[in-house]
This record gives sequence, C-alpha cells and structure tokens, in this order.
Amino acid sequence: MSFSENVLTWFTSQGRKHLPWQQSKTPYSVWISEVMLQQTQVATVIPFYQRFMNSFPKITDLANADEDLVLHHWTGLGYYARARNLHKAAKIIRDQYNGVFPENIDEVIALPGIGRSTAGAILSLALNQHHPILDGNVKRVLARYHMVSGYPGQSAFDKQLWLLSEKLTPEKGVANFNQAMMDLGAMRCTRSKPSCTECPLKENCQAFFHEKQTEFPGKKPKKEKPVKQTITVMFTNDDSVLMYKRPSSGIWGGLWSFFEIQDIDELAKLAQSLGLNITSKTELNGFRHTFSHFHLDIKPLKVNIENINTSANNVIINENAQQLWYHLQHGANVGLAASSKTLLSLINESIIEQPIKETQL
Repeated sequence: MSFSENVLTWFTSQGRKHLPWQQSKTPYSVWISEVMLQQTQVATVIPFYQRFMNSFPKITDLANADEDLVLHHWTGLGYYARARNLHKAAKIIRDQYNGVFPENIDEVIALPGIGRSTAGAILSLALNQHHPILDGNVKRVLARYHMVSGYPGQSAFDKQLWLLSEKLTPEKGVANFNQAMMDLGAMRCTRSKPSCTECPLKENCQAFFHEKQTEFPGKKPKKEKPVKQTITVMFTNDDSVLMYKRPSSGIWGGLWSFFEIQDIDELAKLAQSLGLNITSKTELNGFRHTFSHFHLDIKPLKVNIENINTSANNVIINENAQQLWYHLQHGANVGLAASSKTLLSLINESIIEQPIKETQL
C-alpha cells in the first residue's frame, strides 16, 4: 500500500473520531479547536473548548463579545495572543463576510493568527478541501519517515517538509488523511518513546530502520535564558485586591494583572499615584515564571490599605484607568495570566496563614 493508503487504513480502525470538535464539524468549530490545540494537549483543551463553544456558539457571538470575557474563557490555556487573534478574526468575519467563515484559503490565511497549516486544517477537516497541513505532529512524522535534517522553524527544514506534505496528501479522503497524520504524531510518533511497532508506517520509516527516531526532528540550539526580577504589588482592601488591565500588546497583553515595581522604595510613590493609603505590607513567597525567552523571578508584596468603598459586591471597574477591585472569593469574568492565578492563591493563603513578614506603617 502507498503512504496515504497505510495512513487512511490505520485511521479507520484507530484514529480519533469522537472528540467534541469532530461532531457536526463546521469551519468555525474546527478553527477554534485548531487554535486551542496549538502548543496544548488534547486532554487539556477539551473542557476549555466545550466552555468556549457554549458561550460563543456562533462566530458573531464571539465577535460581539467583550474582550475580557473572551480572555476569561482562555484563562489557563496560555499563549493569550491566540485568544486575542481569534477575537480580532471573528470581528473581521462578522464585518467582511457577514459572519460566515471564508472558504478560500488565501482569505483564511489573511485572518489574524491563522497560518498556512491552520488554514489547511480548517478547510480540509471541515469542508474536505484538498490542502496539505504541517503542524508539529505532522512535522515529526515526516521528518522521521524521510530522515529530514534540521529542526522546526528552520527555513530549509520547513520548506522540505511542506514539499513532502504536498506530495503525500491524497486528493480523496483528505479530511481523514490530515486528521490521521495529526493523530499519528500525537498517539504513535510521539516526541519521546514513540510506539514504532504499532505505527502503520514502520516498514518504510527511515528513522525506525536506522534506529534514530529520537534524533528526528532535530532540536533548535538552546540559548541561555536571561533572568529578570520584579516586585508584584497586590493592594488589598478587605476581600478585594486591586488589578489593572495590561496593554493589548506585550507580555500578558489584554490580561488583568497586578502593579509592579523594581525597588521597594517605589511603593509609596505608586500608592500615592493611585490615591491609596498603606497601613501595612507583607512579603509572600516568591516564585519563578518562565517565558519562551526569559525567566521572571516574581517577589509578591501584599499591601494592605485603609478601607475604601468597593461597592456592595466588592467589585468596581474604573473604565478610564482600566482598574478593578477583584473579589478574592467571587472573582470576575476577566482574563488572568497563570502567574496572576498563582498570586491570587498566595493572597488567599496569606489571609488564612500567619504572615511571613508583616511591617506596620
């Protein structure tokens, strides 16, 4: 059998067919799932996908939603630019395509956050259009099968794999083939400890034949990550903590976060600028948050302030300054970075436990 025939035969008996986004497939449902699955495991994505689609069942629902609500549904998935791009693209589809997902691949690629592989996956899986794909799983399968030198992201490496994907993607059964290739990479041709003896491609896989599976694809040369430090200031008032919305670009773009200073001497000036009077401060246990390009050592500082009115439910939004009093028990429908969730947990723990080091002012 040919490469594609082996893949399709395997998919018939062992491929994944019961994932939430595979039921009543539409370009919209496949689009949301494909974006969520970028750099995220299927098991993690499923509950996020279900909540997201329940809240935004149509593209126009997503387009019309407030950004904070969209990011709130994304909290915990990471790589928040994906959610912001989904929101932007939904608005474009609403305004330029009458809320109907475009079916021309060039128009799909032109949408924010959608590259060639994601566009090909959406149109092939949902509409059975003939397009090759090349996500991380497919790259791994093809790189091992042909022993392609290089690493993902390297221009020559990616170019060679695109040529192979184009050549091997069949005209018929493209939806099942593309799904099968992603399944093979996720279920059999895994990064470590691949199940080669159970792979339908093992007979002609060059890496398997030469016992060099773990050498392909190659790994990008590692660079030493720099370490940065910050003091995160959490102004607390009874059961609420002050947060602000970060700019849409940059780290944690569009998410609600805590104020930061580089030196403890900057605290008084920050409090004064916000119109707050400090009564005491408590140092909490610090931790490291790692980004793709650097480590950030976070030193949390819980700062108690004089009681002020935060309304009946202790949540006030200052629209102009993009600030809110976030209720520690009730929360709010806003997007939070993983580090912010950790900091909120630390605040709650500090309320229950003996303060580590409290200074009265």
